[in-house]
Amino acid sequence: MSPSAARAKLGDLGRLRKVKDRIDREYAKPLDVEALARGVHMSAGHLSREFKRAYGESPYGYLMTRRIERAMTLLRQGDLSVTDVCFTVGCSSLGTFSTRFSELVGVSPSQYKRDQAGATEGIPQCVAKQVTRPVRNREARDSTRT
Repeated sequence: MSPSAARAKLGDLGRLRKVKDRIDREYAKPLDVEALARGVHMSAGHLSREFKRAYGESPYGYLMTRRIERAMTLLRQGDLSVTDVCFTVGCSSLGTFSTRFSELVGVSPSQYKRDQAGATEGIPQCVAKQVTRPVRNREARDSTRT
């Protein structure tokens, strides 16, 4: 790889990290790939391709994973309805939220709320976050193969 290509690659990685950090910070705000790309002076297509290459999922997929992780925490606390949680984490459609939640977690938000209310009580938050992180059903099945 030439020195200029290596610099360009490092520059892209830095911009991708900025996008990832922005999603982590602003997951509850309306974010779209075009706006994220403009923020780091990349095209939406290039951002999507490079983000997926670097992190294994699209920017939108990563955003929805962050939203679902936060939703899981709020549902376990039990203070908010599923609808309130949906809008609190930045989703504008209850149907899309429920579908994505079910895909990532394996159960509906309502079922998760019933099953997990108070499940992490007494567990340090840093441990609870790791233990309860969503794993896509496909990934869970793939990891059990021998």
